[in-house]
This record gives sequence, C-alpha cells and structure tokens, in this order.
Amino acid sequence: MAALNAARLVVIKIGSALLVEGGELRRDWLDGLAEDVAEMRSRGVGVILVSSGSIALGRGILGLAAGDLPLEQSQAAASVGQIRLARAYQEALEPHDITTAQVLLTLEDTADRRRYLNSRATLEALLGLGAVPIVNENDTVATDEIRYGDNDRLAAQIAVMAGADHLVLLSDIDGLYTANPATDPTATHIPRVCAITPEIEAMAGDPVSGLSKGGMKTKLMAAKTATAGGCAMTVTQGAVTRPLAALHGGARSTVFEALGDPVHARKNWIGAMKPKGEITIDAGAARALSAGKSLLPAGVEDVVGAFGRGDPVLILGPDGTRLGIGLSRYTADEAEAIKGAHTDEIEGILGYAGRAALVHRDDMVL
Repeated sequence: MAALNAARLVVIKIGSALLVEGGELRRDWLDGLAEDVAEMRSRGVGVILVSSGSIALGRGILGLAAGDLPLEQSQAAASVGQIRLARAYQEALEPHDITTAQVLLTLEDTADRRRYLNSRATLEALLGLGAVPIVNENDTVATDEIRYGDNDRLAAQIAVMAGADHLVLLSDIDGLYTANPATDPTATHIPRVCAITPEIEAMAGDPVSGLSKGGMKTKLMAAKTATAGGCAMTVTQGAVTRPLAALHGGARSTVFEALGDPVHARKNWIGAMKPKGEITIDAGAARALSAGKSLLPAGVEDVVGAFGRGDPVLILGPDGTRLGIGLSRYTADEAEAIKGAHTDEIEGILGYAGRAALVHRDDMVL
C-alpha cells in the first residue's frame, strides 16, 4: 500500500451492492466510509467519490420488481434515487466539516475534448475549494451506461481526467482471481498485476452480486485506462465498516501498477496530438512558460487557424520557433479577440467571464 499512502489525490468508486441492500441505503456503512474520507483529508489527500447506487436505491423507493428493468424505468429509478443518494452523502460527510458537490457525467463527457476540459476544470476548482466531488453517471439520460453498469470505467476516466495517483474500486470481491471464486473453488487470488496480458484478461469472470453489473471484466477495462494514464488501481472488498482503513491495514486486494505517472502520461497524450492552429507569443510570455507558468492572453501576439475550446494548438515564440503544444481554453475567435488583453479585461471584451489562462500549464507540453 506504499503507493496509496503516498497518493495526493485518490478516486474511490463505490459499488451499488455496498451502498444499497434490499432497496435501502446502508447508512452505517456510509458513515464508516465518511470517516475514512475524513481521515484521508486530514492527511492532505484529495478525494473524489464515484458512486453507483442511484438505480438500486430508486427502484426500492418506487417499489419496482427485482431483475432487469426497461430503460425508461431504469431512468426513472435513477432520477428518484440520485437525489436521495446526494443527500445521503451530504449528511454523512457534513459532521466532518466536509462540503460535498454533485457532479453528473457520462462517458461522452470524457470523450469530447471540450466537455472533458470543462469537467476537469470543475473538478480542479472543487478540490481547490476543499470540497469532495460525488460523481455519478447521469443515468437519467444515459443508455449504454445503464445496460452494463459502467461506473468502473467512468471512475477510471475521472481518475485520469483529474490526474489522480490512485483509483480504489470498492467492490463485492477482494481482487482478481485466476477464475471466478464464486464458482471455482480452486481459484487463486492475485495480489499484484504489473501488466494486463491476455492471460490476465482471460481470468475475468462474471459479476458476483445481483446488484453490481460491472464484474471483473469492466474492472480490467478500468485498469487499462487508469494505469495507462499513470494512475495505479486497487480492487478490494468494500463491505466492511471502514473499507479504506481496512485497506491501509492490509486487507486483501489486487493492485494494478501504474505505467509511469499521471503528469507524464498526460503530457505524452497532448504531445501526440495534431495541432489545429497556432498561437504566437511575445518574449515575456516565452520566459514565463519556461519558468512553468501558464499562457495568458496578455502575452499573445498572433492567432492562426480555426480551433475550438479544448483543441490542440502550436505555441510559437516571437521569432516563429516552435515552443510547444497545448490545449486551448478558448476558441480561435475568442483568442483573437482577447490577445494582448489582461485578465481583468477579458469579460469586458467577450461579454462573459472567461478563464485566466488561454493555455494552462497542465495542458501544455514544451
């Protein structure tokens, strides 16, 4: 658990079977999780929770029958359950002086670059303000996500988006086995996975519980995403009263080792993109970038190309030398309008409040 102990930002995914039992919220369990979150925060660790459970909770409130639901009933159950779920997290964390925030996303929000950047900026702002984001799939409008319970993969996407060091999947199983332990008594637990090989993928079985639909297959898909993004991932049994404390105490788990670190993984991803425009900056801005600063509109001299928010752009020095590539937080038209302007002038030019940086240092490769 050395990697988890050293993490500065941890994403924790909570499965439906842990949070909801017989259609009712397990409040004692949630209170224990809140204690774990408070303890982590006391050590300076940022926490994002990705929570399943809205459909399982909503169907109990609506009295819907067990088994698969038609899509419209799944969406209705999610709508009813989500508001209860958000309130339950607020009530559990409030005694620890922790502010909660609800963030509803789908996989599309992490696939579209503009929405990805907006979502990432929101999470960064919430964490910077000391809040704990509670992320859930927007199951009231989602379709494919509902069919196979994809919060495992969503959690991995959130971990990479936020630049987390560690992703913990609290599950109804304590890690990866050589076969499904529910059906094969000879199955052997695997404590550490250095690489996800075809042999490892062949070990994934079906979901264990009746509520959780993710299963080990989606956990391996999540591990591929997380580890490629420089984020380690742990799968552990979450049913105990304080699952994170148990994990720190040596509870059985499977750790998927990260391939590199989040910063370098993100930089590699940006560096491989094909630019859609060019931004020429002055000498002062070039010096600021070399010192690790973000690119502000005040240092921009020229804008070329037709790019949107989130698109990659080349950053050129005053003599035309290529300095790097980054993701623009403004469209080409907006960048053209605010070039040379100071931050406090942006709203007056655009007619709405914009972000201070045209290209943030975290979205830039020099």
